[in-house]
Amino acid sequence: MRTTMETFYLAIDVGTGSVRAALVDSRGTIRSMAAREHEQIVERYGWSEQRPADWWTGATHAIREVLDKLPGAAAKIAAICACGQMHGSVLIDADGELTLNTAPLWNDKRTLSQVEAFRASHASKAYLPRTANPATPAWFGFKLQWLKQHRPDAYERASTLFMPKDYVNFRLTGERACDWTDASTSFLMDPASRTWSQTMLDMLGLDRRKLPRIGAPSDVLGAVTRAAAAATGLREGTPVLVGGGDYPVSVLGSGVCTPGLASDITGTSSIITVIADTPMLHPEVSNVATCEGLWGRFMLLDSGGDAVRWARRAFHENALSYEAVAQKAASAPVGAEGLFFLPYLSGERLGEHSNSRAQFFGIAAKHGLAHLHRAVLEGVAFGVRRHISLLQSPGVRIERLVAASGGAKASLWLDIKASMYRTPILVPAEVECGVMGCAILAASAHGQFANLADAVGAFARFEREVQPDPYASDIYDLMMPIFDRLYLHSQQFYDDLDQLSSSD
Repeated sequence: MRTTMETFYLAIDVGTGSVRAALVDSRGTIRSMAAREHEQIVERYGWSEQRPADWWTGATHAIREVLDKLPGAAAKIAAICACGQMHGSVLIDADGELTLNTAPLWNDKRTLSQVEAFRASHASKAYLPRTANPATPAWFGFKLQWLKQHRPDAYERASTLFMPKDYVNFRLTGERACDWTDASTSFLMDPASRTWSQTMLDMLGLDRRKLPRIGAPSDVLGAVTRAAAAATGLREGTPVLVGGGDYPVSVLGSGVCTPGLASDITGTSSIITVIADTPMLHPEVSNVATCEGLWGRFMLLDSGGDAVRWARRAFHENALSYEAVAQKAASAPVGAEGLFFLPYLSGERLGEHSNSRAQFFGIAAKHGLAHLHRAVLEGVAFGVRRHISLLQSPGVRIERLVAASGGAKASLWLDIKASMYRTPILVPAEVECGVMGCAILAASAHGQFANLADAVGAFARFEREVQPDPYASDIYDLMMPIFDRLYLHSQQFYDDLDQLSSSD
C-alpha cells in the first residue's frame, strides 16, 4: 500500500430520496457526509419520475456542505466516484440540455404493455443469452422504447440517453459514458462482449447512436471542469470515475466481490446476490455485471422489511415500536410451533405469478401474537432460502453471506437467517455500503492499492459473524419442504382471487 499525506475520496450517491456526498479518508473512514432530498413525481398511478436537474442541484449543495465541514479538503481529494439509482432514463441533446425535464425511475411501471408485448412475441430462451435478464418493466431499454413511442420529439432531439449517476458525471466533467453495471441491467447490453447489443436494439426499435460508451466503473471518465468547480467548490481537474449503479456498488462496499460470497440486502425488499464467473440464464433470475468484472446472480423478494412494517401496522396499528415487535417474536420458539407465513404481500417481481398473495398457514389455538411475528420473520427467510437454492448451481456455492441495509441491524432476524441458510452471516462495521463502494473504486483507481481486492480488504471491515444454530437449522430443514409445497399449491388460487376482487 502506498502511503501519502492525508488523502480524501469523494463519494456521491444519487439515490431515490436524496443525493448524498461523503468524504472518505485513505483509511476507509467516513469523515464528512451530507444529503439533499428531492421529490418523486407521481403524475398518475404506476408512474414515478424525478427531475435530473434536481439531482445536480442536490449534488452541488451536498458537496459544498461536506467540503465546508473539512476546510481545505477540496485540494486533498484524489478522485471522485458516483453511484446512483439504476434504470432511470435521462435524455440530453448535443448541447447537453435536457430534452425532457423528467426521467422515469427504476420503480416506474408504465412500460408494462411494452414488456407484455415483448414477452408475447419472444420466448425467454431465445433472448436470455443476449440479455442475461428476463423482460421486466424496470429495465432501461423498455423505458426508452416507451419514450420513443410517447415522447417522440424528446427522443428524436436527444443525442445521448443515459442513467442517473451518468447525468451528474456529465455535469461534473462534460463527458458522456455509462458503466457495465448499469448497462448490464438495461436489457440492451450483450453479456459476453459487454457492448451494446445491436440485436436487442433492433428488437426494441432503438437507435444505437444515442447510447454512450460503456466503461469499467473504475475507469477515469474525465476531470472536474471549471464550471463544475465553481458550482461545487471542488478543485478543477480533480479526476472523476465512471462509477456504477448503487446496488452493485453497495455489494462491493459490503465486501462481497469474490465467488463463494453472497449479499443479503434486506430493506423494504430482500435482494439475495450470489457472485459467480458467469450469469445464470433463468426466467426467474436477474444478473448484474459486478464492479470487479464478475457477475451477481440475484433474485428479489418484494417483502423484506415491508413485511415487518405490515405486521406492526396490522396487529398493533403502529402503536408498538419495532424493538417491542422483535421482542415479541423472540419469545416464540424456533419454527413458531408449525406456523407458516408466505410473504408475498405485493406479489412477485418475476415468474408467472406476479399476482401471488401472502398467507398464514397452520394456525392453531396455541398460537398467539408472538408466533405470528416470528412466522413473518421466518417466512421472509424461507422465501429467500428458496431463492438461494435456485441461485446455487454446480460450481457456485455460498460459503459466507454478508448482511446489508436495515436487515443488518436486526439481531433476531440475522440469527434466523444464519440458521435457515446453514451459512455464517457477516455484519459490516460500516452500514453506508454505497459510500464505501465508491471509496473503494476511487482508492483503487488512484493507486493507493495494487488492485480492487486489496482496497476491499482494507476498507470493508466486519464487526461480527453470526453462526447458524444447528438445532434451529434442523427444524427449518423439516419445514422447508412444506413451505415449498404451500408455495406451489397456492398458485392455483391467485387468478381466482383476482376475479373475486374485480367483481367487487
